[in-house]
Amino acid sequence: MFPPFDEAIAFDACKKIISLLKEEKVYLEYTGRISSDRISNGIMIGACYGKNEAGEEKFLYTVSGNARKISDPENLLGGLFVEPIVPTEKINLALAANDEEIHSLTDRINNETDPARKDELKKQREKLTTESLSRVHDLYSFHCFDGKIKSLKEICSVTNRGKLPPTGTGDCCAPKLLDYCHAHRIVPFSLCEVYYGNDSETKKSGQVYGPCDERCGLILPEMLGLNILYRDGHICVVNKQSGLLSVPGRGPEKEDSIEKRFRTIYGDAVEIKQPAVHRLDMETSGIMVLAFTKEAHRAMNMAFERGDVQKEYVALLDGVLAKKGVPQHGQNELYFRLDVDNRPHQIWDDVNGKKAVTEWNILGVEKYVAPDGTRTDATRIQYIPHTGRTHQLRLVSADSHGFGMPIIGDTLYGHCRPGERLMLHAKKITFPHPATGEKVTFECKEEF
Repeated sequence: MFPPFDEAIAFDACKKIISLLKEEKVYLEYTGRISSDRISNGIMIGACYGKNEAGEEKFLYTVSGNARKISDPENLLGGLFVEPIVPTEKINLALAANDEEIHSLTDRINNETDPARKDELKKQREKLTTESLSRVHDLYSFHCFDGKIKSLKEICSVTNRGKLPPTGTGDCCAPKLLDYCHAHRIVPFSLCEVYYGNDSETKKSGQVYGPCDERCGLILPEMLGLNILYRDGHICVVNKQSGLLSVPGRGPEKEDSIEKRFRTIYGDAVEIKQPAVHRLDMETSGIMVLAFTKEAHRAMNMAFERGDVQKEYVALLDGVLAKKGVPQHGQNELYFRLDVDNRPHQIWDDVNGKKAVTEWNILGVEKYVAPDGTRTDATRIQYIPHTGRTHQLRLVSADSHGFGMPIIGDTLYGHCRPGERLMLHAKKITFPHPATGEKVTFECKEEF
């Protein structure tokens, strides 16, 4: 997962913590049980700088896991140690209900010689361990960017398709630090995690590591309100979720948007009120670019005007295009304008309409399973728009002058079943970086 905030200032703080640990001026203390095979394992040191509503700078630090803490008896660090989301005692209590029976089953499994009986005992143990893990997950909840508190299970119902997350989800440094920041209305501007301990195959002491995909990747996007693919001092690239506006609409009920969340997360680091450099339809998911600075925003706008930005989309069409005689690859030019009597719909108009040029590649035919269990044939297609007209790809798909086959889940030009989303995703974008001029490419796979 890409680090959501600048790491430089917090990295210096992590180095200071590690230096003081080596000098034994601050200490790692055990606050709970830890298995003997993990005592020698290293630990992640996390640091965060932010500003509260009064503009005061705050320094926070923590460690990964929930069985250790940093003791600073002389207050040499001068900040606040952030405790685990859930104390060890509560976790142990949640595990205690099935602990004895699980150990008993383990002993019986080890002594069992009948393979069939051994498999049955393993299934019983797995059921109990799943129950225990579920009880532990019930204890976790996180403060999010918008002031709401979401449970781990609520978050995973969106990000992990309802499945239980891995053990230890929520015990990494970044979720702890962000949870504290959101709970106390602190806007972070630097956050970093550094490994400390014996080198392993995957980690070296003193090196910076971004939030892990396996655990943090499930919860940080919900805590932040954005799934950040890339960020530097000039631009931020995000994966917009379907159902969220790109920019605020009219009225308070339409205030929530990628742009609003971006400004909320980064605060004073965003120089402009309208940082989005382009938009996606509310129902479309995928890559969207925002600018931190006026210069970056201006450079991105010029790149779009020059045609220096290339985008690729993936869609699922409701049917089989090949049955209509559509070739596997091609390009069309269509003309559309706003239907003033039926906003925001666009309609065909070869006289007053604006030209929409779209290249396509048919990727294949597959079975699509709707939320209600309905199974239909669908065509997966790649779209490469050479213009940026409103609803261009939805119209190319659905309009009779195009394919006459709407994108699945299209509420405007097709049909949307209960619980269904628009199956259109902005998968890839290439453009000259606004600061360096070098071509950069970002890609994010569709989730359908």
